Amino acid sequence: MEYRLLGHSGLKVSVLSLGTMTFGGQGKFAKTGQTDVSAAQRQIGLCLDAGINLFDTADVYSGGESEVILGKALGTQRHDVLVASKARFPMGDGPNNRGSSRHHILRACEASLKRLNTDYLDLYQLHEWDGQTPLEETLRALDDLVSSGKVRYVGVSNFSAWHVMKTLGVAAANHYIRPVSQQIHYTLQAREAEYELLPVAQDQGLGILVWSPLAGGLLSGKYRRNQAAPEGTRHLADWGEPPVRDENALYDVVDVLVDIAGQRGVSAAQIALAWLIARPQVTSVIVGARNDTQLQDNLLAANLNLNSEEIERLNQVSQLPLLYPYWHQAQTAPDRLSAADLSLIAPYLKKTSS
Repeated sequence: MEYRLLGHSGLKVSVLSLGTMTFGGQGKFAKTGQTDVSAAQRQIGLCLDAGINLFDTADVYSGGESEVILGKALGTQRHDVLVASKARFPMGDGPNNRGSSRHHILRACEASLKRLNTDYLDLYQLHEWDGQTPLEETLRALDDLVSSGKVRYVGVSNFSAWHVMKTLGVAAANHYIRPVSQQIHYTLQAREAEYELLPVAQDQGLGILVWSPLAGGLLSGKYRRNQAAPEGTRHLADWGEPPVRDENALYDVVDVLVDIAGQRGVSAAQIALAWLIARPQVTSVIVGARNDTQLQDNLLAANLNLNSEEIERLNQVSQLPLLYPYWHQAQTAPDRLSAADLSLIAPYLKKTSS
């Protein structure tokens, strides 16, 4: 297992992490999985044997039950690993039981610590942007949690690039704790993060944690063009995370995944995960599984190195159109672009120059 520094921090995390949205299976989260304590213990054991050291959860997963199960399943091994949680979404019907206000963040952290049966979180993340709470208030609350020893590092999730930059600016101006990471959705099926989220991470020294790296199963190989979806699975029209805007484009990506996987003698899921691990800005890819078999298959991706030809095939079949102002920069300013700029624009420069 490879370990990478989490952004500008000195904390090293495994290139694969375990996500625990499947733990609990309550309410709307039942469709993601129904992992109980004994199953969670088995999955955590598989992860520890593979070298995974980061376990990611959130207070909203199954109404807190995911945190409870993770805490019980880790038991005495808790201090040997890194535990990350998140807060922002509703944890009750009251008007202050959501958001990133000082009131909600402090209460949410205390509740997460109690459910996880721990006295600190290694990484505490804002689960979503809150445009109604001043960032000074939110960051001061996070700063106090770090000062008190209840949180070691902080991060953000599902922010836009300007949200990230504003957060970093407010933190710097007020000498508050600076986020070290952003948790984002990023896959071969949805590469929008390459426009700004990956460049800002590279430029500002933020780690990237990727959630739902198989696009909710779309990239697992079980969904194929002109074939009925497996029994018990969702139809593409029902997909919300991520939305399927172009079904043919999705199947074009899956076709290449399946072809490379067949040549390698591995699963399409492993190829999709290996592509993400190979992205230079990505720190860790968060995998989750309904059962041990899925998890064991995903874990094998940590040691799968794609060659340059395979990566180029996947890049080409999934490449995004170059939006404004990026196409204009590519045409008029290629001699004055930074490494972060080029992380998006370089492949298009090769096209135009050839």
